[in-house]
Amino acid sequence: MRLLEELRPLVSAEATAEAPACAIEARDLEQAVWVRLLERLDGAGPPPDTARWVKSAVRAEARRARRTAARELPYGPEPPADPAGSPERAVLWSERRRALRAAVARTPGNCPRLLTAMLSPDDPTYREIAGELGISQGSLGPMRSRCLGCLRRMLTAEVVAPEPGGKER
Repeated sequence: MRLLEELRPLVSAEATAEAPACAIEARDLEQAVWVRLLERLDGAGPPPDTARWVKSAVRAEARRARRTAARELPYGPEPPADPAGSPERAVLWSERRRALRAAVARTPGNCPRLLTAMLSPDDPTYREIAGELGISQGSLGPMRSRCLGCLRRMLTAEVVAPEPGGKER
């Protein structure tokens, strides 16, 4: 049990650092790593380089969480596609909208509720959104900035940038 106490700060720090990019709560990520470590201790014993093992385990669990979240689809009606556009445009529009909604749903804390309210076709005012979320109107702007930053980091982590010259990695 001494090993677990020694690793607690490292696991917590690594999970806290990786959690925003994979849209999972840091405590959930930590818990998955602890389960992985306890399974290893039960069979193979402690890893020789525990710090390296913790880092790789946290990253592996974060990748697993991203893959799982990417496959999860929210239930609910999809807005109708633009009938005047081509079928290809309608499919692309629908796919982009689905991907954005899925990414919004994976954001931590109150961000999904805030971003969903902001994406509403009714175009609510800040006062209406603040009333719906039960928070002050003055805290809505900073919260919006944090949520959009988190969403931006998530989407940046999922989209691979092309190499110079147009080649993809």
